Amino acid sequence: MDIAPSPIPSRTQYVLEAVKHAILTGQLRPGQPLVEAELAAQFGVSKTPVREALKTLAGRGLVVMSEYKGATVRTVDTAMAHAVYDVRLLLEPEALRRTVTARAGLEAAGAALERSDAAADPADRSLANRDFHRALYLPCGNPLLAGMLDELRDQAALVSAVAWQAVPSWEQEAREHREILARALDGDADGAARALHDHIASFVQRAFPDGE
Repeated sequence: MDIAPSPIPSRTQYVLEAVKHAILTGQLRPGQPLVEAELAAQFGVSKTPVREALKTLAGRGLVVMSEYKGATVRTVDTAMAHAVYDVRLLLEPEALRRTVTARAGLEAAGAALERSDAAADPADRSLANRDFHRALYLPCGNPLLAGMLDELRDQAALVSAVAWQAVPSWEQEAREHREILARALDGDADGAARALHDHIASFVQRAFPDGE
């Protein structure tokens, strides 16, 4: 669960989670306008919680706010995708290495893989994929490192959602997930970290080749 720096009113949180879910599952497409009045009517709230939710999503990198155009879903280009995934490459394999070295439990990662395999639609599979990666880094023993990856989580999911629409590669990623988890469960910290690094790097390069 994402942790906000300060409490968010329940109506704002409701709108925030609903809009975020729609963005990350592809129901709201990159560049699509987010009209406050329309969203307020859709969710049965005033425009104030909608406005606050959109501001929060803008801070998380999922929405772009413009004084003249209003709010839109953030678009994803090659530069943005590589910037987000470059940070993941720097942080996530090291976090997994520490998780394995500490012999932390990885039951949540295994459960996420099972949910992904059983998913009936891309939205459920995407959510399970996010949970899998978080389950690998969350027990790393460094709350600041885990928090930095949590802050990047929504933008990484947006990149993934756009990529999967263009280049569906669920089966390959599922195989790579199983390999990563198998190495981690074997206690091979360096091998698991390398496999995760290769998994992240190959995904972004396949979906957003350099120079395009």
